[in-house]
Amino acid sequence: MRFRALALAAAAVISLHAPPASAQEVTLRAIAGFAEQTAYTKGFVAFIERVNASGKGLVKITFIGGPKAMPPFEVGNALKSGVVDMASVTGAFYTNLMPEADAWKLADMPVPELRKSPGFAYMEKLYADKLNAVYLSRQTDKTPFHLYLTKPISKPDLTGLKLRITPVYRDFFAAIGGTVVQTAPGEVYTALERGVVDGYGWPVHGIFDLGWHEKTKYRVDPGFYSVEVSVLVNKATWEKLSDAQRKVLTDAGRWLETEAVDWAKYNAEEVDRQAKSGIETITFSGADAETFRAKATEAGWAGIIRQSPEHGAKLKELFAQKP
Repeated sequence: MRFRALALAAAAVISLHAPPASAQEVTLRAIAGFAEQTAYTKGFVAFIERVNASGKGLVKITFIGGPKAMPPFEVGNALKSGVVDMASVTGAFYTNLMPEADAWKLADMPVPELRKSPGFAYMEKLYADKLNAVYLSRQTDKTPFHLYLTKPISKPDLTGLKLRITPVYRDFFAAIGGTVVQTAPGEVYTALERGVVDGYGWPVHGIFDLGWHEKTKYRVDPGFYSVEVSVLVNKATWEKLSDAQRKVLTDAGRWLETEAVDWAKYNAEEVDRQAKSGIETITFSGADAETFRAKATEAGWAGIIRQSPEHGAKLKELFAQKP
C-alpha cells in the first residue's frame, strides 16, 4: 500500500510516461537512494546536469529527490515497475528483487577493468531479467567499506555488539559474532545516539554528510569489499529512446565513472578528516587482518550463493577471472 501511495504521489507531480523516442525531447524522471547532501547524490546531480546540457533538445532528466521523496528500499521496485525512469542506488537497497546485486561488493577491480570482466556481462543480463533495468554507470571506484564503532575492540570478534547493517554487511558481521539490525540510513544517527546500536558499516567516506561522525569513536582498518552505487535505467524506457538519446546518457555515464570524482584522493581526504574530528583508528595487522578480510569474503559469497545458488556460484567463478 505504501508503494502504491508513493506511485500515485509521483504521478500527481509528473507524468508516468515518457514521450515516444520520436519526440523532439524526452523527459525522464530520476530518483536517488541517498540523501541530497551526500557525495553519491551530488555526483548523480552532476550527471543529470551534464545530460541536460549536452542533450538539450534530445533528452532531459527531472530529479525527483532522495529518501524524502521515496524510501531507499523502495527505489528498486519503483525503477522496475516504471514509476521512475532512472535511479542512482546501491544494490544493497534492492536485494529483495535481485539478490545477485550484492555480488558487486566482491568484484574487487577498478571500474574500467570491471567492465571487461565476464562477470559484468552476466550481471547486465540479470539486471534486464530481474530488475527490468539497464545498468548504465558505476558511480564509485577504489572505495572500501569500514566498520565504525562507539566501543573499542582488540580483535576481529564482534560478540556482544549490536551493529546497524544493510545486506552488504549482514553475513560478515554476523559471522564474526555481531548482532545485526537493518535500518535505512536516515535512522542511524538516532540509533547511535540512543545506544540501540554500537556501530555500523559504511564506506570510508560519507559519515560527515550524515552527521554520524558526532556519535562515532572508532574506525576499524583494514577496509573490506568495494562500494557500489550505480545509475540504472528502466529497460522499457531505454528501449523507447533513439540512438542519439542513448548516446547522451551513455557518454554522461562514462564521464561519471571515470572523470567526475578522484575517488582515491577523496577517500584519503576523508580519512584525514576523520582523524582530525577525533575518530580513532583500530588497526588489525598480521593474522588478525588476514582473518578479518578472509571472513568478509567467505561470508559475502556464502550469503549470495545461499540466496541465489545458481547465479551466485557462477558470479563467484566469473569475477575471479581477470579480463
